[in-house]
Amino acid sequence: MKAFRGLYAGLLLGVGFMLQPAAAHAEEMSFQLVSVGDPGRCGRNCPAVIAAEGEIADSTPAQFLEFVRENVGQANLHAVIFLNSPGGKVAASMELGRAFRRIGAAVIVAQVDPNSPGGARSFIGGRCLSACVYALIGAKKRVIPPESLVGIHRMFAYVDGVDARGDEERYRLYDNGTMRAVLSHYTGMMGVSPALITMAEHISSDRIHILTRREIARYRLGSSRF
Repeated sequence: MKAFRGLYAGLLLGVGFMLQPAAAHAEEMSFQLVSVGDPGRCGRNCPAVIAAEGEIADSTPAQFLEFVRENVGQANLHAVIFLNSPGGKVAASMELGRAFRRIGAAVIVAQVDPNSPGGARSFIGGRCLSACVYALIGAKKRVIPPESLVGIHRMFAYVDGVDARGDEERYRLYDNGTMRAVLSHYTGMMGVSPALITMAEHISSDRIHILTRREIARYRLGSSRF
């Protein structure tokens, strides 16, 4: 998407981060344009970025590309995405990551501060958990501020079935190694260590391991600053 302007480090100057507790239940991911910068200086020409918030569903990648097509003509729009998500579908997350790479996007794990004054929007620490990490991996540049959380665990899918007594039940279906191989190849192609996938698959699906700064650096997942 060559219509996007180039990125520049000054975009985030003055943006403060702090961690805010996440909501217990997330809606499906939605996208909005957010104007950044000092309106007193840039007025209507303030840079605009994309805020992506919510759970990644099967339809999310197509919705994202449609959102980009609808807004790409804006001269002040930058290929910067603020991502805040509890996770979602694995395959859809990879597809979203590929869409991020296709437009050359920089992704920052953060969210819009709901208490920021109108006009001058600010951002606070966010989260990228579970399958969200596979979307983050696709970005051309990945930024994880110290106040933000990135977490991984073993992938699974919920399957509805019937037990021996004929009662309905829901159980977890785990990967047989096929999706792990796909994820590892995808991760390596995006410049991140496939060892991250190996680590994730050794973490119980009943918990989330929050990556340390050392682990983030070891797996080349992102930097702490833009």
